[in-house]
Amino acid sequence: MTHCSITPVRILLLSLAFWATAPVAAREVKPGDVAAVQAGAPYRAAMAEIDRDYDRFIAELIELTQIPAPPFKEAVRAKAYAEKFRALGLADVTIDAEGNVTGLRAGADPREKLVVISAHLDTVFPEGTDVTVKRQGTKLLAPGVGDDTRGLATLLAYIRALDAAKVKTRRPILFVGTVGEEGRGDLRGVRHLFTKGAYKDRIGAFFSLDGADPAHVVNGGVGSKRYHIVFKGPGGHSYGAFGIVNPMAAMGAAIADIYRLQPPATPKTTFSASVTGGGTSVNAIPSEVFVDIDMRSEDAAALATLEKQVLGIVAKSVADETAARSTRVGQVSVDPQPIGDRPAGRTPADAAIVQVTQAAVTARGFKPTLDASSTDANIAMSLGVPAVTIGAGGSGGRAHALDEWTDVAKPESVKGMGVGLLALMTMAGASAR
Repeated sequence: MTHCSITPVRILLLSLAFWATAPVAAREVKPGDVAAVQAGAPYRAAMAEIDRDYDRFIAELIELTQIPAPPFKEAVRAKAYAEKFRALGLADVTIDAEGNVTGLRAGADPREKLVVISAHLDTVFPEGTDVTVKRQGTKLLAPGVGDDTRGLATLLAYIRALDAAKVKTRRPILFVGTVGEEGRGDLRGVRHLFTKGAYKDRIGAFFSLDGADPAHVVNGGVGSKRYHIVFKGPGGHSYGAFGIVNPMAAMGAAIADIYRLQPPATPKTTFSASVTGGGTSVNAIPSEVFVDIDMRSEDAAALATLEKQVLGIVAKSVADETAARSTRVGQVSVDPQPIGDRPAGRTPADAAIVQVTQAAVTARGFKPTLDASSTDANIAMSLGVPAVTIGAGGSGGRAHALDEWTDVAKPESVKGMGVGLLALMTMAGASAR
C-alpha cells in the first residue's frame, strides 16, 4: 500500500475541482421577478423587436400554415421549421427519431436545467385538405392556422426578439416543434422528448404554446383513454339467418349501458362514443362492427375507474348477446384495442412556473385563469416536471374545423405575445439589465 500525504493546499484544489464540475442548485424563481424583468431594458427591447418585425410573424404564420402537416405526416413542415431554427442561429438543431424539431439557445450556466418552450407541428386535418390561407380584415382563415401554427410562428418571433435584444439567460432554453399532439398521435412527440430524447433528463420547466388566449393558463393535464372496440360475429342474411347472434346488438347494448354511467363531476370525468362503423348491407347481419370510445378525467384514479367500468360493460354486452340469441353458426367476440393513453397530471397552483405565468399575464394587462386541458404539457406534468400551457396571443376560433381562424390585429396580438415571452425570460433567469 502506498501512502501519500494530503496537504491543506491539495484539499483546497480538490474542493475547487469538485465545485467546478458539480451541478449547481438553481436559484429559486419567484413571481416578484416578473416585475423586474418586465421593467428591464432587455425585455423592453425584445418587445420592441416583436412590434417592429410583426409583419414577418404574419408572413411566417401563413407560410407554415400552407405546409400541410396531417397526422403522422409532419415531416415536410418539420424540415422547413428546422431550417428556420438554423437560420436564426439556434445550436444543435435536430429532427429527432420521432420527428420533433429541437434547437438550443445557450444559457450562462450550462449546468442549469433547460427551460423548454414548444408548439406542435401537426394538425387534425387529413392529407389532401386545402390549407390555403384566406384573409378577411385582420382574420386569417385556414385549417390549422391557430391550432397550433400560430404557436410555431410565435416561437420564431421569440427567438428573433431575444437575439435582437441581446437577452442573456442563466438557464438554457430549448425551442421545440413537436409531432403527434393531435388525435391518435397520442403525444408521441413530447413523450419521446421526455423519455427517449437527447434532453430527457435535463428539462427543469416546460411551456407549451397552444391556442391563442394569453390569459388562459393550463396547469392541469386531462388524461384520456381511447379504444377502438371491434365486435365480431358469424354474420348472415337478415331474413334467412334471423335469430343468430348479432355483433351490432352487442355494440348497441354496450353503448346504451355506458351512457347510463354517472361519472364524477369533480374531478370532471367524461366519456364519448365518437365513431362507429361496419356492416356490409342493409339486408345482412353484420360480421364486424366497431365503436371508438374516448374517456377523460383530470384525475388518474377516476380515469382508471371509468376505464374498468367501460370495459366491463363491453364484456357483459357480448355475454348477454351470446345468451340471448343462437350461436349455431358462430359466437360474438370483442376486441378492445387501445388507441390512446394520455396521462393525467397537474402542476400545483403554488409552483413557481404557475405563479410566474400568472404574474406575467397580470403584468401584461390580462386577468389570469387556471384550467385543465389535454396538451403536450400532460407528459411533463405526469412526470413531475413543472409545466403549463399558455396561449400564443391574439384570439381565434373554430379550432379543428375547416373554417378555423385566428385574428392577427397587431396591438392585441403583440400585447398577448408579451405574456409568453415575459414568463419564459423570467423562468430562464433573464437579466433585468
